[in-house]
Amino acid sequence: MFRKLHDTDAETVTIEFEGRPIKAPAGISVAAAVLSDGVTHTRTTPVSGSPRAPYCLMGICFECLMEIDGVPNRQACMTHVRNGMKVRRQPGARGIENEV
Repeated sequence: MFRKLHDTDAETVTIEFEGRPIKAPAGISVAAAVLSDGVTHTRTTPVSGSPRAPYCLMGICFECLMEIDGVPNRQACMTHVRNGMKVRRQPGARGIENEV
C-alpha cells in the first residue's frame, strides 16, 4: 500500500512498536513509520472497537491517536520518531490524565 520514497542512505532510528523494533528514517512522523512498516491500524474506536488508521496525516482528523512513550492520545502524524521511542496502538477511549 505504502512505498518508501526517502533516501535509503539517510540516517535511521529504531522505535519499538508493541515490543517489535521498527527502523525508520530520522525526521518522519510516527504515523508514517508504522504505516510504511505494514501496520494496518493505530487505534480502535471506543464504541464498536473498529480499527482506525491515520487518514489526513496533517493533524486534523485525529484518526492516528496512539500511546507514545506511555502517554495516550498523542497524534502520531504530528510526532517525529526518535531513537528508543515506545509506541502502542490505542484501544478505545482513553481518559485524560490528571496532572499533579
